[in-house]
Amino acid sequence: MKKRGIVVVLLVLGLSVLLSMVPSAAKGKVKVLKTALVYPSRLPILGDTIIDFSNRVKAVSGGRLIFKLYEPGKLVPPMEILEAVSKGMIEAGYSNPGFWAGKIPAGPIFSSLPFGPEAPEYLAWMYHGNGLKLFQEMYDQAGYNVKVFPINIVPPETAGWYKKEIKSVQDLKGLKIRFFGLGGAVMQKLGAAVVLLPAGEIFPALEKGALDATEFSMPVVDARLGFYKICKYNYFPGWHQQATINELIINKDVWEKKLDDTERAIIETCAMATVVNMLALGEATQAKALKENVEKHGVKVRYFSPELLEAFRKAWEEVAAEQCAKDAFFKKAYEDLQQFRKEYAHWLRYGFLPREVGPAK
Repeated sequence: MKKRGIVVVLLVLGLSVLLSMVPSAAKGKVKVLKTALVYPSRLPILGDTIIDFSNRVKAVSGGRLIFKLYEPGKLVPPMEILEAVSKGMIEAGYSNPGFWAGKIPAGPIFSSLPFGPEAPEYLAWMYHGNGLKLFQEMYDQAGYNVKVFPINIVPPETAGWYKKEIKSVQDLKGLKIRFFGLGGAVMQKLGAAVVLLPAGEIFPALEKGALDATEFSMPVVDARLGFYKICKYNYFPGWHQQATINELIINKDVWEKKLDDTERAIIETCAMATVVNMLALGEATQAKALKENVEKHGVKVRYFSPELLEAFRKAWEEVAAEQCAKDAFFKKAYEDLQQFRKEYAHWLRYGFLPREVGPAK
């Protein structure tokens, strides 16, 4: 019995030594990246994205790498995320490059463009054209100390929620509307009074009459925000955002000096996996939300007339030309994307079945 006891003790000691040699999250090996969110985590798709990503990173890293998520405003105001990450006040941020258009005019090119590419074409440019390289170059050139990744791409958005019908350009004159990115510049050119508000501020503005209309996201997201309670006219197609990319930004000193090669590879791989998963989830969930808006909430779904779509397109061409004239990097990135699209058009023309234009009958 004594011999047996000694053997057990030796085995236990041996196992303890082996376990002490294995890297363990419990032994101070965990790296935590405080991550500020521009979108509330409760939002479908937009919130699901950062949760999906952080869970993947934690699982693949064996718990040694944690993105700790903070709701909008808990660490920094949503519109200050870029500055906070760049200065090292926080390690990471989940945001959208279009929000920085006031500081970096080219930002929207890497988020969404009016009459721009759909998701497959956009991702082709990002991953196998010059998109990713230019995305990073944009921040570097503007003096921001961040490493950037696409973290999702979402399906087409609605063209907005309106308290009244929009039958002509005249109906846009003086319309108080929340509108995002370069699409907002188009609406402004056509006479609308445009503001950009984060998600949490839109419904109260509609309720108080500070806004007559808004666009925000896909049907499943807009339903969660309750726009149907106030605005009964929901317009399509989302000419301003046929696909939208959101970003993960990480402080570059953290990326280069505090993460090892394996951790960097984990983040890159999980970001790409999240892009694919969120695109699939986005496409899978819109039809149900669209039908519920009509059948349960009395929403009137409308499709903009060819005349209005042509007016939007013409105004966009003017906006694009003005942006190219004002900002050299905008011109560089926009022309690169346009050249890619010109080449892609050969495939688009022959590779796909014809698509019915306009609303379903």
